[in-house]
Amino acid sequence: MVSRASILGSLAIAVAVFSLPASPVVAQVGKPPLTMVSFGGAFTRSQMLAYVVPYRESADRWVDVQDYTGGLDEIRRQVRSANPRWDVVSLELPDAIAGCAEGVLEPIDHAILAPAPDGTPANADFYEVALQDCGIGFDVFATVVAYDERRFSQPPAALADFFDLERFPGRRALQARPQVNLEWALIADGVAPDDVYDVLGTDAGLARAFGVLDRIRRDTVWWQRGEEPAELLASGEVAMAAAWNGRIFDEVERRASPIGILWDHPVWNMDVWAIVKGAVNGGEAGEFIAFATTAERMAAQADLIAYGPTRRSADALVDQAVQPFLPTAEGRAEGAIRIDYAWWAERQATIGRQFEAWLRSEDDLVYDFNREDGN
Repeated sequence: MVSRASILGSLAIAVAVFSLPASPVVAQVGKPPLTMVSFGGAFTRSQMLAYVVPYRESADRWVDVQDYTGGLDEIRRQVRSANPRWDVVSLELPDAIAGCAEGVLEPIDHAILAPAPDGTPANADFYEVALQDCGIGFDVFATVVAYDERRFSQPPAALADFFDLERFPGRRALQARPQVNLEWALIADGVAPDDVYDVLGTDAGLARAFGVLDRIRRDTVWWQRGEEPAELLASGEVAMAAAWNGRIFDEVERRASPIGILWDHPVWNMDVWAIVKGAVNGGEAGEFIAFATTAERMAAQADLIAYGPTRRSADALVDQAVQPFLPTAEGRAEGAIRIDYAWWAERQATIGRQFEAWLRSEDDLVYDFNREDGN
């Protein structure tokens, strides 16, 4: 078994490497900084150390980093007002696909991407779906069930336990959006993973998923920021939480919090670099993406937050102490749910409105899921 000390040692080395004193990099006079937008917390930290700080030094160019909670809303506002203030944005893949179709993201020429260390062309080195018209995937993450190890003499063993308040009492934490929640609800209710999207695509299937969520809604804390599940579990406010695996890895390895992970039906998703349409620094945004998507840079981020690289050549470069904790590690794929990116890109706006209306409704099972006005 890999020891916590060995992992912490690896992380300390990584931080030390990227924390060495360097010549100061300042914003050029009369030129706006390159702006990179990320998801905050441990994720932004991993990007700072793996991508931003090295890029600032190698390109002698200041990169301003901002956080947001994801999605396309702010990007749409900036593009529609002809006032784009962001350059490079970390997006989840369904959002990148939808944003490309809407015309709020710039196309990215795949020719800018560096080959693998052995010379393999980029288009043969990246995993499937990572190369999109308007986005370049850079990590695979999983939403998992995380739990407070102090709460249970027998830890949860199956996804259905998350929805069982009688056998596993305590509050739950879920992200305040439909993705993952609806898939998990149907699987916990007996739907085969391969049939989830067929069932969810029907009115009856959608109502069924919301019905399962109704079982725990009054005992659920809804989170927005990626660091919240780990904080809620560590403080004892919730007993179980849907959480991104890398955030729990960070909480356990850096703070020794008593949090366990249930790897039953984790939901895989992908983070993607994208460029806002009309970005002031659009050309330099492409240069940053080319730098950040090399195998070496991807592996450096994986060492810090345990998300799987999207290049085959990067896998072997990840610290061996961290590799077992990646969602893409050997054995993890069995039972994993790969989020249907195209399905969600087409339906996330409509189902998102239905989900928000369900959250606002006061009584269980009273919302008409065929309505789209949210009333």
